[in-house]
Amino acid sequence: MATAYWDREGQDASASGATSFWKAGHTPTLIAAFLYFDLAFMVWVLLGPLAPAISKTLALTPAEKGLMVATPTLAGALLRVVNGLLVDRIGPKSSGAISQLIVIAGLFTAWVMGVNSFGGTLALGVILGFAGASFAIALPLASRWYPPEHQGKAMGLAGMGNSGTVLASLFAPGLAKLFGWNAVLGLACIPLSIVFVAYMLMAKDAPNAPAPKRMIDYFEPLKQADAWWLMAFYAVTFGGFVGLAASLPIYFTDQFGLTPVIAGYCTAACVFAGSLVRPMGGALADRIGGSKALMIVYAVAAVALAGVGFATSLAGALGLFVLAMLALGTGNGSVFQLVPQRFQAEIGVMTGLVGMAGGIGGFYLASSLGLAKQWTGSFAPGFLIFAALAIVALIGLALVKGKWRANWISSARI
Repeated sequence: MATAYWDREGQDASASGATSFWKAGHTPTLIAAFLYFDLAFMVWVLLGPLAPAISKTLALTPAEKGLMVATPTLAGALLRVVNGLLVDRIGPKSSGAISQLIVIAGLFTAWVMGVNSFGGTLALGVILGFAGASFAIALPLASRWYPPEHQGKAMGLAGMGNSGTVLASLFAPGLAKLFGWNAVLGLACIPLSIVFVAYMLMAKDAPNAPAPKRMIDYFEPLKQADAWWLMAFYAVTFGGFVGLAASLPIYFTDQFGLTPVIAGYCTAACVFAGSLVRPMGGALADRIGGSKALMIVYAVAAVALAGVGFATSLAGALGLFVLAMLALGTGNGSVFQLVPQRFQAEIGVMTGLVGMAGGIGGFYLASSLGLAKQWTGSFAPGFLIFAALAIVALIGLALVKGKWRANWISSARI
């Protein structure tokens, strides 16, 4: 299976190994993919930083708060499959343009009409799911320009757009305090519109993208166990990352009585750590192999999340969350160093499928924390169960990594 990338120097695959990263692909497209992904992720988790204010206005229960912040994650997970199909049929640039327009129109409508009920927050969450589904567009948009030995770095840099969650945590609570949380929905349309214009000017589809397949062919990877393993591994790494990004504002306000603004700062510190290391995770996987990097990731994440379940101080919890996010962010980059090595010709649909699994993992974590708080009076059970899932992922990886290294044909480390 040949990977879909474009070498601007006209070099063949054997020579491309000596080509530097910045000469091997299309830098304006990589930047456009990052900007699109970054702002999309900013609004995808927007309900998390706004949750303390929204829940106060609408008198939501802990379970309703958990479901509210988890709904964009689930919607984004399901829509990632749709976007994966669109990418392979109409190209990533056009798919991204459509998705961005839907999100901008949805936020503008919510701002004008107002969100006045729990059902309204869920409807808004579904619209924000289109932003979360950007993952299945931005990564193929960048990836198709780069050869196998640079996939980890390309996917990592484009994927670093998940740092947009930092922007939401930093600015949304403060803007809500000044103008009201509903106004934040309208204000978000401003940077989204600017990035849309930049995206249309800079992004370019790779010229040798795979030809469209029959609809049924898009699900051929699901017949192979490797696809399910990669989906399961990402459900833990990305699921943990986005689930925490959406839930931490609620955790910090409920557990330690912080104001929404201070809780946003604490969340931003945690999310920034996870976002910063995503490209480093891809580069590390390029260097030592994705499976080896993931082994370390799951061990560290399990210990940190289990520790959070027993943390009694803000400093202790914050330190453990930062450690967990560092591990999970590294894992996100590592998984997507592996995906193109095994499913090179199906990178568009596999990005959608793996991304969907990650979103489902995030939905589970965010909603389970709300349920745990309502049923037991503590968030601890939710964290402990997810830590156990990281251990299960570690065991699963130990079982399959030898087979992958023996059977996968790739010039990159596995």
